Amino acid sequence: MQHVTIGTRGSDLALWQANYLKSLLEGVGCSVSLKIIKTKGDKIQHLSFDKIEGKGFFTKEIEEALLIGEVDVAVHSHKDLETENPAGLTIAAVPERADVRDVLLVRKDKFQSDRPFGLAPGAVVGTSSIRRKSQLLNLVSDIEIKDLRGNVPTRIAKMMDGNYDAIVLAHAGLLRLGLSPEGIEMVPFNVDQMIPAPAQGALAFQIRDADEALHRIFRQVADPQVELAVHVERTLLQRLQGGCHLPFGAHCLKDGDGFTLHLAYAAPGHTMRKVALRATRHSELIEQGWEWLQNET
Repeated sequence: MQHVTIGTRGSDLALWQANYLKSLLEGVGCSVSLKIIKTKGDKIQHLSFDKIEGKGFFTKEIEEALLIGEVDVAVHSHKDLETENPAGLTIAAVPERADVRDVLLVRKDKFQSDRPFGLAPGAVVGTSSIRRKSQLLNLVSDIEIKDLRGNVPTRIAKMMDGNYDAIVLAHAGLLRLGLSPEGIEMVPFNVDQMIPAPAQGALAFQIRDADEALHRIFRQVADPQVELAVHVERTLLQRLQGGCHLPFGAHCLKDGDGFTLHLAYAAPGHTMRKVALRATRHSELIEQGWEWLQNET
């Protein structure tokens, strides 16, 4: 029996992800342990992502532990990863994807049913994502957006304490943690209203490139269709040379006999623009998407 040590952050959501991977690996005959590693993003809570220097805020320290052999696999929210793996590391598998949508949580005492998404004029909405900020202001212009950091329960607590009237979160995180807070109206966005971050809702299982035994094991838990969709989304992000702080959304999904790609992008000095593209092959979709993005810059 092969033993596998998983490197993970210590947040509730990260531990859910690590335990999900643990169950998958145990299901194919491995013994598994967890090692919690604190990252730069965990330590710096007072700045929004676009104000933190460097890259890999939630991944670098875990990747370093993987490279030196302290852990055998790192499990990440795929959207947090840089588009280029550090030398010596690779993504071994992407499993089944959760709901990709963003969701708006609004305090019930602030919810106005006759307003778009229940947001009153001047409502204070919390998010530190420039992608979410840009799209939300396009949907509802007469609101105020304030930076919001912390794990999912902390963000919800800050709203309930009165610091925000509403917040925007990834629906996948709420579902994985089983959270349905009282006193809150939950308003999911359609994908074409709030286009998700590339790879949102997907996990990435990262291993050392030379670990052939784990490569074989991880192919048993991969979802090839999800891997192709994530490849389209993250290839375009890579071509833009951007990270998770870029005002860019992308979502690829199977659509009949082809695929549809939703894109949102705000080039420097420009407002957020959106498009829906369709093709029969993933490679065609990438090229269509890249042509549209080049015309937007």
